[in-house]
Amino acid sequence: MKLETFFEKFDQFADAPDAVARLRDVVYSVELAAEKWPHESLESVALKVTDGTHQTPRYVETGIPFVSVKDFSGGSLDMSATRFITSEEHGEIYKRCDPKRGDILLGRIGTIGKAVVVDTDIEFSLFVSAAQIRPDRGKILSRYLQYVLNSPFCRAQFDNIKVGGATHTNKLNLKDLRSVRIPLPPLAEQKRIVAKVDELMALCDRLEAQQQERQTRHAALARASLSRFADAPTPANLHFLFHPSYAISPADLRKSILDLAVFGNLAAPAPDDDEIPSIEEFREAAASLSKALGLRSPKELLEDAEPPFDVPSHWRWMALADLGAAQTGTTPSKNDHEAFNGDIPFIKPADILPDGINYSNESLTRYGAESGSRLAPAGSLLMVCIGTIGKCNLIERECAFNQQINSLSPVQWVDSQYLLLAVRAPYFQDAAWKKSSSTTIAILNKGKWLSIPVPIPPLAEQRRIVAKVEQLMALVDALETQLAASRATAEKLLAAVVAELTEGTHASPAC
Repeated sequence: MKLETFFEKFDQFADAPDAVARLRDVVYSVELAAEKWPHESLESVALKVTDGTHQTPRYVETGIPFVSVKDFSGGSLDMSATRFITSEEHGEIYKRCDPKRGDILLGRIGTIGKAVVVDTDIEFSLFVSAAQIRPDRGKILSRYLQYVLNSPFCRAQFDNIKVGGATHTNKLNLKDLRSVRIPLPPLAEQKRIVAKVDELMALCDRLEAQQQERQTRHAALARASLSRFADAPTPANLHFLFHPSYAISPADLRKSILDLAVFGNLAAPAPDDDEIPSIEEFREAAASLSKALGLRSPKELLEDAEPPFDVPSHWRWMALADLGAAQTGTTPSKNDHEAFNGDIPFIKPADILPDGINYSNESLTRYGAESGSRLAPAGSLLMVCIGTIGKCNLIERECAFNQQINSLSPVQWVDSQYLLLAVRAPYFQDAAWKKSSSTTIAILNKGKWLSIPVPIPPLAEQRRIVAKVEQLMALVDALETQLAASRATAEKLLAAVVAELTEGTHASPAC
């Protein structure tokens, strides 16, 4: 298969992850044919390989542009947002690092390996995050060197020589950079390669623009379809949302379903539904439950002035505190050896998973629980209120938990599953983050957490809402699996074609 045929069939692969980026790599691999030519070190084909100043300069309002890797990470040198330094400081930096038209700038710290050709005669200074490479134009063309440095062939070398990672920023040391192998065909062949790559990259640019335009149109269609689904949230309409041309992301759809649940759009009232008890009855029940669990009675909280949104007239807005017995967890002393290795699960934030609770991480003895750890009964809601705020799930057995977690054990008029979907709804999650303090770690004060309002329908209606949400979520799961399978098929097809196109370009190198 020829590259031109690949472009003609691109629509078959367009749904594969990073399809255009993969296509650019194919162009580089096929046209550069890196293994076909003798290799020389970067140092031997360059008159200069250096980097920018290692000192942070004193910035001024106007002066000489000071370029760092962020100013060319988009694929071309863009000085529209650079900072400026004085002419005097620029003069000192320019003695060692003097980028000129035709030189190559290469990211060497942070964003590593991105290469661009300097296409301006404006003088500028360079920061340490970028390398300056001046090609020996008797041996190598600037544009050819740029394409080689951006190719998978050199990217693999950068991965091998980079240092850092994990807790340190990746970087390319100049000594290692100078040793990078560069395939070196004759200059006439370099010119032919550059012309061909330019032509094919222009096609890639067009395909990328078409993809972006299509994604914009599809996003508008998706919003309109989601709006129609909100008016009639049925399984049939949910299937319609997964149209292959503008599928809504499953994550966004799940959020929308939770919104519809708490807005009152998923279930209708029934004539035999019991009325919602009064707020006073809820508070009395919460106080009784708190006493039974050995907790202090909840403090009366000021109600929010305005509900976040309108709900059906037979529903009632209530603060989270009114819905049950709340507590914050504690951690027993590690010196109390008798407190651990028992049968009461001790839950940490990492144990609260999207689909359940990990009960096997650590456990307490009954002695340990009675001597200080707080327990929540089965059916209680656990929610992280320090760090990963909003992470939540229900426990199916009695548990202890640490101080990063709050629990709420609901009264008899609140279905635990309904409570879970309500606190997972976007409005509640947003409120939790807005009420948290932001220092080195996010902290949601227990009182502020308990003050967040929750829309409460009659108990029977809560259960109908839960059943409808479960039905819709199961369908989203199934449709997401189909969508993933379709993308996987496109990815396999793309991989097969890439292998066919690049076959023979990875033979043993000629040195």
